[in-house]
Amino acid sequence: MPLALLALAIGAFGIGTTEFVIMGVLPQVADDFGVTIPTAGRLVSGYALGVVFGAPLLTVLGTKVSRKKMLMFLMGLFVVGNALSALAPVFGVMLTGRIVASLAHGAFFGIGSVVAADLVAPEKKASAISLMFTGLTVANIVGVPGGTHLGQAAGWRVTFAAVAVLGVVGLLGVAVLVPETGRPETARVRTELAAFRNVQVWLAMAMTVLGYGGVFAAITYIAPMMTEVAGYSDAAVTWLLVLFGIGMFLGNLLGGRFADRALMPMLFASLGALALALLLFTATAHDKVLAAITLTLIGALGFATVLPLQKWVLDQASAAPTLASAANIGAFNLGNALAAWLGGLTIAAGLGYTSPNWVGALLSGSALLLSFLAAFLDRRTRSQGSGRIVAASPAERTTAPPWATDPPAAGRCHRPSAGPPRCRPLAFSGFSGRTVRAAGTPSARPAPLFHLFHPLRPAAKEIHA
Repeated sequence: MPLALLALAIGAFGIGTTEFVIMGVLPQVADDFGVTIPTAGRLVSGYALGVVFGAPLLTVLGTKVSRKKMLMFLMGLFVVGNALSALAPVFGVMLTGRIVASLAHGAFFGIGSVVAADLVAPEKKASAISLMFTGLTVANIVGVPGGTHLGQAAGWRVTFAAVAVLGVVGLLGVAVLVPETGRPETARVRTELAAFRNVQVWLAMAMTVLGYGGVFAAITYIAPMMTEVAGYSDAAVTWLLVLFGIGMFLGNLLGGRFADRALMPMLFASLGALALALLLFTATAHDKVLAAITLTLIGALGFATVLPLQKWVLDQASAAPTLASAANIGAFNLGNALAAWLGGLTIAAGLGYTSPNWVGALLSGSALLLSFLAAFLDRRTRSQGSGRIVAASPAERTTAPPWATDPPAAGRCHRPSAGPPRCRPLAFSGFSGRTVRAAGTPSARPAPLFHLFHPLRPAAKEIHA
């Protein structure tokens, strides 16, 4: 494992801690500022919206500097935001600190995903991204429960001060271990925006909003749900968050393992099971043992979707992945904000602390329907691509050797008396840009996905083996 992945995981650990620890200390923050639980829930929504807007904005600005320098700047911004939260005299300042810290979140994971993928072989990209996100899942096993316990014992302000220190450690890790790779290859904003012409990128982000949003509908209000409905003590919330973190850790491993092998089946299974688990949580939240089991299961199923969705976006936006990757991280948090807001509305309407689970089930079920649509469109693109014959341009035909004007059938090679065999060009799949060829035929060089499907692309060239 490259040491740079360890540095990225350290940064992810700090970011994951501050994102999720607010759930464990939400009642304490609400009491300190004299606001209701749904109002305090805006600290979750505000953070999430900050990620949504900060991810594309800071990623675009970061195209002018090296990825390492940008990662260091983002960790510095993260430290400032958490320090402001720890010192906040009123609720509005606390919310401002959360938003400042959140601006670093999406761009860090978006740029970090690209850096992690570039450090390894193509067939190991999802696994490398998974290692970076391991820091986020470990934060939910160690950082979030530890921060919750610290907040209950010494006050929530101490928790956010400790998170700021974690940010300093992450900053030093990036500075020491991440290599200086220069500016991104696609430094032009116009080139990065071209990735969003692919409808599959938008579908993936919509699945991200709805699918992972379903998790946050339940987890945002987990402290009052477990204490008021399941009957746990305030201190027990710490250990319940450990279980949720363990579930996320296992889901991350599962998603990383299968995203490189069976991406769509993984999404179908995880999204469908997540919607069912959230429905069951409405009933199991009334029993201590069943509530703990269901909470762990929701953590695992929710995070099992993260790596497949992130890899899908990277595959679809392979010509300009940085902005699309960061935007998808923003989509995760847009789902968080939407779910936290909708869940708060159901509680404020008097439907009880378990009512957000219904919202989560509806959101995750909608994501499952979108995944079916995405798979259908992908199969149609593949079938259309497999029947395409790429021909030589007129200029090439005038200068090609005589035998090339009457090429062999697709998938076959012509063997002239001298020189290497010349083969009929082959078609490409629309999903990953890799070559689709008949068994026993020579491979062809893959063409960039953008040039294959852009409506204004130049005439395709014949590819010789």
